[in-house]
Amino acid sequence: MTEKFDAIVVGAGQAGNAAAYTMAKAGLKVLQIERGEYPGSKNVQGAILYADALEKIIPDFRDDAPLERHLIEQRVWILDDESYVGTTYRSNDFNKPPYNRYTIIRAQFDKWYSKKVQEAGALVICETTVTDLHMDGERVVGVKTDRTGGSVYADVVILADGVNSLLARKAGFHEELKPKDVALAVKEIHFLPESTIESRFNVSGNAGVVIEMAGKITQGMIGTGFLYTNKESLTIGVGCLLSDFKKQGIAPYALLEQMKAHPAIKPLIEGGEMKEYTAHLIPEGGYHAMPPLCGEGWMIAGDAGMFVNGVHREGSNLAMTTGQLAAETVIELKNENKPCTAKHLARYRAKLDASFVMKDLKKYKRLPEIFEKNHQFFTTYPELMNRAAHAMIAVDGVDKKSKERAIRRSFLNARSWKGLMGDAFKLWRAFE
Repeated sequence: MTEKFDAIVVGAGQAGNAAAYTMAKAGLKVLQIERGEYPGSKNVQGAILYADALEKIIPDFRDDAPLERHLIEQRVWILDDESYVGTTYRSNDFNKPPYNRYTIIRAQFDKWYSKKVQEAGALVICETTVTDLHMDGERVVGVKTDRTGGSVYADVVILADGVNSLLARKAGFHEELKPKDVALAVKEIHFLPESTIESRFNVSGNAGVVIEMAGKITQGMIGTGFLYTNKESLTIGVGCLLSDFKKQGIAPYALLEQMKAHPAIKPLIEGGEMKEYTAHLIPEGGYHAMPPLCGEGWMIAGDAGMFVNGVHREGSNLAMTTGQLAAETVIELKNENKPCTAKHLARYRAKLDASFVMKDLKKYKRLPEIFEKNHQFFTTYPELMNRAAHAMIAVDGVDKKSKERAIRRSFLNARSWKGLMGDAFKLWRAFE
């Protein structure tokens, strides 16, 4: 291939599809390259789709997108070994169209999204690996692929090739990923009758529930667990930092098995048939771990740019928004007959800074470092909170004032006044 394109997009995930669709819809000549057999072939897991981000790109996506359930309830659980303390928010407003959040099966959804990309006019080539970037001095002018004669040229290359972003590392755009900045998540899909899911989670029709979990289920490591309801299946998983997996020597699958056996979780998945399992990396380093996002003839979008909000477990909306903003930058430069130089592509960073993406990542920029140095938030405090709840709820002849004193002593014995005040200050600083 020696044909030249306006833009090449590497990767057909959420960010890559958003970028390719937006540019193709604007009339640009776009090539999208995906190494999988088809877009989504590497994704068997369930996920959450945030409607607002996709609606800005494909306003009528609800007409034919393969959506599972719209989410009307959010639960947050802090677990110890035998119990959990939790909060729940459920609103009937979320049960009125247009719905705000959905669960999806990525393999189905990505295939649908890619079809939209192709209908918009982009050329999508699968089963092709981009092995390197074509450079003209310091400027990216195209890509090299594993196909015979597989060099392709373009005015700009958008790297949406996932958290590993091998091309960006190989080109020297950013350093090797640090284990403390990446989480390894393992997921399973358990199939159950639709009626069983609805009765267990108190929903009907296509309404669904998501449960986010933290605490003892990660065995002292920094991480979280989750459970999503699909139409006829449940997606369950857990993820922790690679650095912690290395230190603890715990196999990710063993961690998931322990989590599934928890007394609060086991009844929810009981009787399910596990048919799909996958593991994947999630960028968790946050704002301070972000690589340079644009340069001479290139931009980075999605997971490759560390665009994940770990606090709110948001990823797909950041991926699609960054892909869209990268595409809009290219479209503007084309309309103005300006080259895709580092100077002009800096608009992309300006767009990001003005968006919710960078504002949210900046808000929580201190959190990764705080959690890295303070594992008590995943061990000591979940246990103390659950014990306190148990003591106050149990009716055992002990007066409540005595129980309150005992609870205070348990917190002081575990952390001391100085430790408690220090931890409170750290969290305040992290969330301010």
